[in-house]
Amino acid sequence: MTTYIDHAAPMASTPTTTNPITEGYTRREILTYAWAAAVGLMTLETTFAAFDYLKPRFRAGEFGGKFTLGIASVLPTDDDPPVSQPNGKFWLVNTSEGPKALYMVCTHLGCLYKWDASLGHFKCPCHSSEYSREGHYIYGPTSRSLDQFVVEIVENGKVMATTQQTVTGIMPPHISNPNAEIVVNTGQRLLGQDRALSPMRRA
Repeated sequence: MTTYIDHAAPMASTPTTTNPITEGYTRREILTYAWAAAVGLMTLETTFAAFDYLKPRFRAGEFGGKFTLGIASVLPTDDDPPVSQPNGKFWLVNTSEGPKALYMVCTHLGCLYKWDASLGHFKCPCHSSEYSREGHYIYGPTSRSLDQFVVEIVENGKVMATTQQTVTGIMPPHISNPNAEIVVNTGQRLLGQDRALSPMRRA
C-alpha cells in the first residue's frame, strides 16, 4: 500500500493592519475623548468672548478715555500757570517744547498735589514733595518726577505726533500746525523719570 505525504506549504494568513492612534481604545472611548475636546474648545472660545466683552471701555471725556481740548492756538502760553482738568485728573501745561498733561496724583504715596502760585511750582500737602511747573522733581521723599498722560497732536483725524518716553525723560509732542487738535489720552500714562535725573533737583 502506497502512502502519500502532502508536502505543500501551508497557506499564508492575511496580515491584519492596525491604526497606532486608535489601537488600545474602544470606539466609545474615542467618541468620549472627541466630545470632551469639542466641549473644551467651545468653553475656551466662550471665555475669550466674555473677557473681551467685559474689558473696560471708556467714553471720550471720561477718565481713562480721551479728552479733546481744542486747537493748538487756544493753549495757554509757555508762561501761564498750569490749567486744572479735574475730569481727566491732569494739569495741562504748555512748554516751549510742546504741551504736557501731568497726572494729578503725587508719585510718592498718591496724594493730590497742588499748584502753589507763591512758589511758582507744585507742592504736595501730605509729605511736601515738590515739582516744577513742567513736572520735574525738585525736592521731597518721592522717588520720581510726575507721571504724564500721552498728548496727541491730531490733524484731519490723523495723529501727527504724540508724547514720547525716552531715556532722557518724557518728551512732549511738537506742534507744527496751530489748527491741529490737542487730545489727551488718559488711558496711557507714562511714569516720571527717576528723581536723580531731574534737571530741577534741589541739591
